[in-house]
Amino acid sequence: MIATQDLVHRFGETRALDGVNLSVPGGQFVVLTGPNGSGKTTLVRHFNGLLAPDEGQVLVDDVPVADDLVAARTRVGMVFQNPRDSFVAATVGADVAFGPENLGFSRDEIDRRVDLALSAVGMADRRDDRIGALSGGERQRVAIAGALAMEPNHLVLDEPFTGLDARARESVVAHLERLSDTGTGVVVVTHDLRDAWSLADRVVALSDGRVAVDGSPTEVEAELADLGVRVP
Repeated sequence: MIATQDLVHRFGETRALDGVNLSVPGGQFVVLTGPNGSGKTTLVRHFNGLLAPDEGQVLVDDVPVADDLVAARTRVGMVFQNPRDSFVAATVGADVAFGPENLGFSRDEIDRRVDLALSAVGMADRRDDRIGALSGGERQRVAIAGALAMEPNHLVLDEPFTGLDARARESVVAHLERLSDTGTGVVVVTHDLRDAWSLADRVVALSDGRVAVDGSPTEVEAELADLGVRVP
């Protein structure tokens, strides 16, 4: 479980997050939405310690993130809006192996994790391909595989569909559905609900750094419209 308790984050005099209390159970598919500037990306960057709270705290599996950053970043995998920001190696296999290597696993364990992660995103035969030669959708899938190789309890994706064509979007959605079906918790940050709406167990919307809407897709449709979030 990921839990935030009275979470406050400031940028200068502005409260980007203003007392956010939120719990995300393991295995749940959550869509996090809201208007631009509502605090979505700021919130999820606290989930594995990429940002530190000014007030309050974040816990992952009941352990404060600040007490064990390695555990938090192992249990919560993060995929950024632009996957190019997260690549550290020239080839698909080397990039996906980077996280497990940093944790000091044996070569056999690293290879096992890389093979499973690439199979999960349909790229088992692309291990030696150069990342620079991949399409946008393929890069997004490699970024997801890199997070999966850490074998996280939760996978958090920040605007994963931005810049993808229809075919690539469909591919990413299909792989997220498979991951959710096998028990991985998924949090998708997006202002465009078309792709993730049908997969969501729960929709959470922020407004001015606070949780404004929280419920199942059918429960929150009218409230989302009031926030200016377009429902499919």
